Amino acid sequence: DIHAGGIDNAFPHHTNEIAQSESFLGHKWCNHWFHVHHLNDASGKMSKSKGEFLTVSLLEKKGYDPMAYRLFCLQSHYRKNLVFSWENLDNAVIAYNKLIAKIATFKAEGDVDEKAFDDLNARFQKALDGDLNTSVAVTALYDVLKAKCNDATKLALIADFDKVLSLNLLSAAENLRKKQAEEEAANADPVVD
Repeated sequence: DIHAGGIDNAFPHHTNEIAQSESFLGHKWCNHWFHVHHLNDASGKMSKSKGEFLTVSLLEKKGYDPMAYRLFCLQSHYRKNLVFSWENLDNAVIAYNKLIAKIATFKAEGDVDEKAFDDLNARFQKALDGDLNTSVAVTALYDVLKAKCNDATKLALIADFDKVLSLNLLSAAENLRKKQAEEEAANADPVVD
């Protein structure tokens, strides 16, 4: 349904790909073509040919959670160039960690408020329907954190949104809760008989 590539592939590469594929298949090949703008650094476009590009392995080697990098990327629209710097990535790490810490405070208690769920979910869907505007979708996620509804509703929305965002929000929050519980247990004074 979707075929993607860099903006530099829109013409002539994708135009030729459409012509070749559709003439071979005899029908429409893809419904949507998605052309992503470039990841830049201070000197311009990052590319393999210039020897300047990021890999998940490099980020992990430097101690970065790939999910924080994903959040960094989602905070920009795919039709805009994204400027990478280690400082910008560090800011995304801080934002991701705060996001996870907030979600970790929610308790899965009570029933989901269907009206609140539908209203907040509509904001997220509107962002995605608006040319896959992930930056507005991330804002909709933050709106859920601040919403005046119960935690069960918030957790249901976060789970639903994360099907698209793929930030591992609930599992990261659960891991944080476990880590905090282990630290509290380790720091508790031993009982003396």
